[in-house]
Amino acid sequence: MGHLGINPDRAYGLLQERLDRNPTGAPDSPAFRRILRLLFTPEDADLARRLPTRLTSLPALAQRLRMEPARLDDTLTRLARRGLVFDLELRGRRYFSLAPVVIGFFELTFMRGGDDLPREELARLFEDYFFEGDGRFARAVFEGDTQIGRSLPREAALGEAPPVEVLDWERATRIVEGARTVSVSLCACRHHADHLGRACERPQRACLSFDVSAETLVRSGHAERIDAAEGLRILAECQAAGLAQTADNVQRGVGYICNCCGCCCGMMRAIRRFDLPHAIVSSNWIAEVDEGRCNGCGLCVAACPTGALSAGETPAPGGRRPPVRRDADLCLGCGVCTGACKRSGIGLSPRPSRVFTPETTFERVVAMAIERGKLVDLVLDDPEGLGARAVGLVLKALEAAPPVRAAVAIRPLRSAFLSAFLPAARLLARDSSDALA
Repeated sequence: MGHLGINPDRAYGLLQERLDRNPTGAPDSPAFRRILRLLFTPEDADLARRLPTRLTSLPALAQRLRMEPARLDDTLTRLARRGLVFDLELRGRRYFSLAPVVIGFFELTFMRGGDDLPREELARLFEDYFFEGDGRFARAVFEGDTQIGRSLPREAALGEAPPVEVLDWERATRIVEGARTVSVSLCACRHHADHLGRACERPQRACLSFDVSAETLVRSGHAERIDAAEGLRILAECQAAGLAQTADNVQRGVGYICNCCGCCCGMMRAIRRFDLPHAIVSSNWIAEVDEGRCNGCGLCVAACPTGALSAGETPAPGGRRPPVRRDADLCLGCGVCTGACKRSGIGLSPRPSRVFTPETTFERVVAMAIERGKLVDLVLDDPEGLGARAVGLVLKALEAAPPVRAAVAIRPLRSAFLSAFLPAARLLARDSSDALA
């Protein structure tokens, strides 16, 4: 890039608008503008705002941006090492896309240390952006039913013969054991909290990634390659520390497992602070209190990362403390409470109906875009295309029409819409659909 004529304010403003068109959004604020200035040079911001959300091959990007491929490769590789773009290699081809705020350059900023980033200032700015005021950013990310992450049940709480089948993508151990490549990095949320002086004492070397995601993070220096045995050891260590497992919300190609605490995890803090109970999709299980065994000691209440458990109000027979109460809407079905209980007074039971889990990342992104009114931005993902912009204005009007909004709000109709839409969407995104699957 390097043109002298770049207006920094305009470059950062256009980049913010570009990021806000992602399904997870990026509302404008002074804190966010400062974050962009710390992470991107004006030249990098000008290039980044022209990158698509879809993973796109280097030759296609070079043609679109009218840049010499080797020069573009050098620039995008540098931005990938700084965690500002995604850089995937599949079957010998490299694909790039603009990283969203989450899961994206926030995590990649705090998944490692040791460079010259002003992390203390960035930590304060991200804290302001994520959690100040009425939670505009949190609501932009977590509105809708389809989310980035889903809860995994603690397998020990399911017993040897659970009453319903537990699928491989619901078991943390199977995800680790089945991965071709495993990596570990710092927990971005606890590292972020560390720079604010309020991190808990749970392990920070705790974020597990798999296969293409792991290979990408290792190549860019954001993660350390480990074997499956070390991954299982880290998983066991985190469970012993009372952490909940939150995974990529897909059935195929699970990219990560986070080991989350209620005090540092951004998703869990959003649940509690902004009354967003579905910011993490629950597992297909739910905590059940055995009132005959529960003595109301409160250990499970203290352990629950989302505040789904509370002290009971009605005394039990014989003057015992009342049994604990559970809020079904807040319960993630993670099973952390079962590990805290000393009397086997709480366990996991199957939910009445199974929770929707997208099959692939592509399906998840499309579902999120539909629910958040960002479908047009996803389909016409060409920041430079004036013709696409005109078509987009028409489609946005249709997308916002009451019959369409009502239809996608009803789960069976949304599923039918996805089934009809996905084949066409894959054709529109044919350069990246394999990478997203």
